[in-house]
Amino acid sequence: MKQKLLIVEPSEVIVAGLKAILEGQIRFKLLEPEVGTHQLEERIIAMRPDILLVNPTLIKNPAEVRVDFPMAVVALVYQYVGQDLLKQYDGVIDICDSRAHIIETLAQISPEKQEHSQNSYELTKRETAVLVQLAQGKTNKEIADALNVSVHTVISHRKNITHKTGIKSVAGLTVFAMLNNLIDESTLL
Repeated sequence: MKQKLLIVEPSEVIVAGLKAILEGQIRFKLLEPEVGTHQLEERIIAMRPDILLVNPTLIKNPAEVRVDFPMAVVALVYQYVGQDLLKQYDGVIDICDSRAHIIETLAQISPEKQEHSQNSYELTKRETAVLVQLAQGKTNKEIADALNVSVHTVISHRKNITHKTGIKSVAGLTVFAMLNNLIDESTLL
């Protein structure tokens, strides 16, 4: 079943670019975009999107738009946004991310996937790659460079890893990676 996606973004150019990337994808059904937040709550209730892709400068607190049904709220970043704000979102997409990465990110953070992850510690391939890099002592920037993704995406994956495993410290994640045979002692040197 297709995930209903609502874009909340005032820039017509950015909306057109996102539509070009996402139209024709079998995973998503694009709803008519919203340019602002004036009647956003009513539209969300009426349209019941699975994913809300929103410019974080329009919504200072994602909890403001949360409703009683499962919906992922994803930040669309193309200017500086504080990390404290981005941590409140279910995911982050950077405007510089590739087409494939945008689609993969949205697919990974859909409400359906979130419900599955709450019942399972199974990490995606990309989350596993981030975990291995973390265990090797690399910074978010170094991981982003190694995996050819944005720092925001690495932070989003780290958030997902922490949510799925319940482990917050890098040392704890390193032990988790070793216990699950993702790394061995020789890769930690």
